[in-house]
Amino acid sequence: MGIRAIERAMNVLQELNLHPINTIAQLHARTKLPKPTLVRILRTLEEAGYVENDTRQGGYQVSALVTSLSSGFHKGPLVVEAGRAWAIAMTRKHKWPIAIALPDYDGMVVRFSTVPDSFISPFHSTVNKRLCLLTRGLGLAYLAFLDKDEFDLIIDVLKRSDDPENALSHHPAELKRVVSKVHRDGYATRSSLVEPKNSNTIGVPIIGQGGRVLASIGLTYFKSAFGSEREACERYAPILQSAASAISEDLDRLSNSFAT
Repeated sequence: MGIRAIERAMNVLQELNLHPINTIAQLHARTKLPKPTLVRILRTLEEAGYVENDTRQGGYQVSALVTSLSSGFHKGPLVVEAGRAWAIAMTRKHKWPIAIALPDYDGMVVRFSTVPDSFISPFHSTVNKRLCLLTRGLGLAYLAFLDKDEFDLIIDVLKRSDDPENALSHHPAELKRVVSKVHRDGYATRSSLVEPKNSNTIGVPIIGQGGRVLASIGLTYFKSAFGSEREACERYAPILQSAASAISEDLDRLSNSFAT
């Protein structure tokens, strides 16, 4: 059995890491924790040096000390290692942030992001952000390329969820239409029904040399920068697909080097 107080504190710390400034009201809305509990957690994190209360901006933010929490982690999944340089190169050239997401049970989790390298990112941070498989570009890009057995298994899991973003799992005809389109196009975009609505993400699958989908990579942009979603997809989907193919080749070389 976990320690509830620690779980709550870590949840708050993760939420703080997603936004540059966080008020008590905003954290209350996102975590559903009582405000007195949030105040106690924030004071504890502040005393420990992980959180700062910026009175000029009217909220809390993480301090530089939080970077020490990852200092003992030295090895990420090989697909992230293979994709890191490609993601950084794309952001340097096209400016928009790139994310690499890996499957985690009934969702996708962002394991690498170039948000810090993009001055026009819609987000403060996305690393470790969990994404729905049915409504998010990075989720659909992965789901649509699973083999039938894995696909059916995951949909059965999603049907038991009460998350509104998994509602499509209860509508097989519409689900088939959406997935077929993604598979045909070779990329997916975020549903217009979910937040944030001022941006969109184009996601493509990263498929291993054996034909198995391993992860997804995506580019996020502000909708106002383009006349339509189609315009953005025509520009960036081929670039992402080319990068995904190159990542797959690099991953194969990395895997072979570790095996020898």
